[in-house]
Amino acid sequence: MSRGFVKEDDQEEVPLVPPRADLPMGVTNYVTHRGLEDLEDEKLRLIAEREALNTTNESERRIALNHINAKLQLLNNRIVSAKVVDVKKQPKDEVRFGAIITLNIGAKKKSQKYQIVGVDEADIAKEKISFVSPIAKLLTNKKVGDKAVLKLAKEDRIFEIMAIHYE
Repeated sequence: MSRGFVKEDDQEEVPLVPPRADLPMGVTNYVTHRGLEDLEDEKLRLIAEREALNTTNESERRIALNHINAKLQLLNNRIVSAKVVDVKKQPKDEVRFGAIITLNIGAKKKSQKYQIVGVDEADIAKEKISFVSPIAKLLTNKKVGDKAVLKLAKEDRIFEIMAIHYE
């Protein structure tokens, strides 16, 4: 039946679910072991949220259920496509996926640490940067003592690699 013959009250709101972190088309979805665990934990939380859904209004319940199911679908796609990188097999003297890098950035006196992780794991507040970010791409394959230059609109930012390790 055409949607034109459905009462306005019967039309459900399509849930608007924000997309997950950007993973460019054709790029492998690399994750750390911890990153995959976090995705699995998120899935369990969403399933529990769906099971605990308790609203008396059937329309609200369906909308909430559709929203959770849409989030689960996006999450399941990420889990299925995830490729865990064993950081113990990475070259210890080079920056690669999973590396924790100690950097001197520009003229700053204090060094900073960042780990290169998957797109869903990235969180600058936790000192984790995505492997597809410009900085991670710039640092990949570099060694201790190497410098990398990030060209910005007003300046060039120099990153000097002070230490590399993997956990």
